[in-house]
Amino acid sequence: MASKLSAREALADSVRKTGQSGAAIFVRINSDADLQFDDASAACRAGAYGLVIPKVRTVEGLDQLAAHLAPLEHEAGHDPMPFIGLIEDPGAVFDARTVAAHDRVLGLALGSEDFATVMGAEPTPDVLQLPKFLVHMAAKAHGKLSFGLLRSIADYADSSAMQMAAMEAKAFGFDGTTCVHPSAVPFLNAGFSPTEAECAWAKRLLAEADRATSENRGAFAFEGRMVDAPVLSRARAILAKAGRDGDND
Repeated sequence: MASKLSAREALADSVRKTGQSGAAIFVRINSDADLQFDDASAACRAGAYGLVIPKVRTVEGLDQLAAHLAPLEHEAGHDPMPFIGLIEDPGAVFDARTVAAHDRVLGLALGSEDFATVMGAEPTPDVLQLPKFLVHMAAKAHGKLSFGLLRSIADYADSSAMQMAAMEAKAFGFDGTTCVHPSAVPFLNAGFSPTEAECAWAKRLLAEADRATSENRGAFAFEGRMVDAPVLSRARAILAKAGRDGDND
């Protein structure tokens, strides 16, 4: 308990230092009801961008937290703080779509270790795959972000495996992941970022789409496959994520 309170007291300094390069800082608050509201208040006053909320079970809990924060945000001139909800028990997995619909929820993730513990299971990829996909689809159903790997993030020391897991998760549409140690950040960023080959493909495709439009062709073939609107949207999303456009190298 003492360490939790000291961490809360240090928030103003830690948020300032961590965000000094422009990062959007999310503070993970405690799940304990006796600590959660005070943690959220401290994070708001410290200038954190949003909150990571463990053991989310119901929208009522999110409503209560949002109601608690609203006057503090108004007083501080702080925009409403977005929430990243951690789903960590089987019942919450089945309610994840309702949670994802909450207007404060920016994204969802499955808390692998806690979920496996509640299930009496080991956090292996086989155990985690189904619940992670359910939470992932719940988030995407409401246009929210989805975070996670199809494995536990606890084994951060295996950098090669973690980067491969990030690439796998990206292929399934996950937007990123949490991590337990800063040493994992570079190879997780690399795994989730568009590759040079993906960017090159997207630029070639969009250039061909421009030619098709100029020639009044409604549909066209590109590298052996027919192209429709979803394929074009995917190409634009790749370049947007890479911070590029179709006209620049």
